[in-house]
Amino acid sequence: MRWQQLFDDLGSQFDAQEAAAERAESASRARAEMGAVRLAERLAGALGFPVGLGVQGAGQVAGVLAGIGPDWVLLEDGQGREQLVALAAVRTVAGLGRRTAAPEPAGAVRARLDLRRALRGLARDRSPVQLVLDDGGTLTGTLDRVGSDFVELAVHPSDEPRRRESVQDVRAVVIGAVAVVRTGTPGPG
Repeated sequence: MRWQQLFDDLGSQFDAQEAAAERAESASRARAEMGAVRLAERLAGALGFPVGLGVQGAGQVAGVLAGIGPDWVLLEDGQGREQLVALAAVRTVAGLGRRTAAPEPAGAVRARLDLRRALRGLARDRSPVQLVLDDGGTLTGTLDRVGSDFVELAVHPSDEPRRRESVQDVRAVVIGAVAVVRTGTPGPG
């Protein structure tokens, strides 16, 4: 009988050690998996929900997360504006909750839908935009062209269509300096 108690006791100790090792391995695996999550994937879990972004040069930018690309997010602010935000300018994110999207394979089409391509779409629309730069400066006008690393903006009042007589200047802006592009009625962030 003593042998049976000894084996039972050793078995219980072994089971407890094995369970503790499994818990530690599980926690370590969860940390490693979270360590591989990129901000875009974390944000993708909040699609359709309101978020607040601390953006270099633009301050707080808030709205419902409407879209996400490899280097940008699209917010709808509830005032008729869409705000295309460069992920490189994002410093903080509020409102994420516990949701995280599963990583998607970077397919050829998805990888090409970068900020430059989004800006090209806005240039085709010919709608007035407000560019907020990472240094806090703002420019209002119409995107004329998009190069490989810059955009050309015809600077004009937002309440006037882009016409030769209303264009005050044409500015080339480095895409890396663009923090937020607002469409619709420009105004404070």
